[in-house]
Amino acid sequence: MGREEVAIRFNSVSFEYSRDKKILDEASFAIRPGSKIAIMGQNGAGKSTILNLITGDLKPRGGTIHVSNGLKIAYAKQVIPPKEMELSLTEFFEKCFDEKIYAITPKIDNVLEIVNLHASHEQKIKDFSGGQQARLLLASALIQDPDLLILDEPTNNLDPEGIGHLMTFLMCYEKTCIVISHDADFLNTFTDGVLYLDIYKQKVEQYVGDYYNVVEEIAARVEKEQRKNAQAEKKIRDNKEKINYFANKGGKMRLVARKMKNEVERMEAEKVAIRREDQEIRDFIIPAQDDLMGDLIEISSFTVMQDHKETKKEANISLKKNEHLLLKGPNGIGKSTLLEKLADQHSNGTKIKEGVSVGYYRQDFSTLNFDETVHDSLESVMTIVDEQMLRKIAAGFLIDQKIINAKIGSLSEGQKGLVAFARLVLQKPGLLILDEPTNHINFRHLPIIAKALDEYKGAMIIVSHVPEFIGQIRIEKELDLAN
Repeated sequence: MGREEVAIRFNSVSFEYSRDKKILDEASFAIRPGSKIAIMGQNGAGKSTILNLITGDLKPRGGTIHVSNGLKIAYAKQVIPPKEMELSLTEFFEKCFDEKIYAITPKIDNVLEIVNLHASHEQKIKDFSGGQQARLLLASALIQDPDLLILDEPTNNLDPEGIGHLMTFLMCYEKTCIVISHDADFLNTFTDGVLYLDIYKQKVEQYVGDYYNVVEEIAARVEKEQRKNAQAEKKIRDNKEKINYFANKGGKMRLVARKMKNEVERMEAEKVAIRREDQEIRDFIIPAQDDLMGDLIEISSFTVMQDHKETKKEANISLKKNEHLLLKGPNGIGKSTLLEKLADQHSNGTKIKEGVSVGYYRQDFSTLNFDETVHDSLESVMTIVDEQMLRKIAAGFLIDQKIINAKIGSLSEGQKGLVAFARLVLQKPGLLILDEPTNHINFRHLPIIAKALDEYKGAMIIVSHVPEFIGQIRIEKELDLAN
């Protein structure tokens, strides 16, 4: 592969945040112009770190990163920074450029049309819904007319219409694109290659083909390596038994035993280093608060945004123990706002029964204190602190010794999601409120999470734009804010 044919090349790149948080160890790969690449890897493996190394926001500790001369890169990150929430739409797009763009209005109109979003240029970013903000993140990258488009979890918060629109756009997109996503079906529609970041070996494996073919290829290779190692293990065990026998005979037999020992050491060193597949979280239950009786929550009215105006609507919804409500509606109508008011008990048209503990999963994880350690965050929701129970639950969510003592702000978005679920298990709420709980979560974990929500015995209100996920959860009632 000639250097002129490469958009991005990593040559033996190493990177670590600290001595005990190594991300890459002499990783090498290359990306051709015009290719559409998915980055795979377990939550916390460092997928977003690779993107920041490509953009130059992070520098490698070793090795080199080659970026094609003059390559313009635009990076649509997972979330809009809090400091940009007070900006108007025009100010938000102006920040995408180093110099002032005098004819920016038509550029804004053009990218808003591409992402299918209609809004006033004076509207503040904080007034857009999570799904609308996801579209703005894509638009902020496209307005720069990049040669390399980088998307980090672009489907988070998007409704089905938004995801379909994005799929169509990417299938027709002719420039280079790198995407991180936990939505397998979404990735499979347009990718032609995969970079897999191995969290254990800190290496990057490169594969050619669409997403599902690559997943099958990885599984077949791991199975082959496991068989090869099993055969080697049997031979090593047999030889060790012979070593003990010959060593006890003395004389020349000891020399034979020593040679066999050297042979065993060689075979152990040559065993294939199997890439351990993404770990799944353990099956779990979210225990419901004891002694739940009667209506736990009543919704008599709510407010939605329609045609950029607030509209009050009447309702007659109540939830008892073991009843689940699905909240529906397009991006921007006010689903997250309603959930926030319910959780804070500030909604005039709703009433939560006194004494009911509310467990609230926010899509932006703002219920978590980013300055707290994971351990302290988990401990804070426990009525009775039980250290053994805390660590057992944490381990089930892949929160190991390193993670449990880290500050929440240092975790990946996916790891924050797992911490949020661990908190719900330890809290034992009577009312569970979940806003897009699939965001950032590895798709391997989703059936396990769906099963736990399906079996939850308290009252539950959930918002999710992922039909496959909702289809696995028992839903007794629905409330469509658009009707």
